Amino acid sequence: MAMSDEDLEKAIIEKAIKAPKPQLYIKDFYKCDPDSKARRIKNIANGLVNKGELMFWSSGSTTMYARPDRIKNEEGAEGIN
Repeated sequence: MAMSDEDLEKAIIEKAIKAPKPQLYIKDFYKCDPDSKARRIKNIANGLVNKGELMFWSSGSTTMYARPDRIKNEEGAEGIN
């Protein structure tokens, strides 16, 4: 059974905080709830961007997700919003 939206948000934020790299692909969040469909996880992640919990980060060719505080602290770079 799929997680509730709130539990999935918490799992995505925790994953973004604890991941070895500060930037994550959307597919990295799929493991947070294997029972959820990819579209649902993407919608939740995009909602977290709107809330300021996550931000988009661009390598120039790929757009990824990151915690704003991790990007500024670990790379000294700012992503795109």
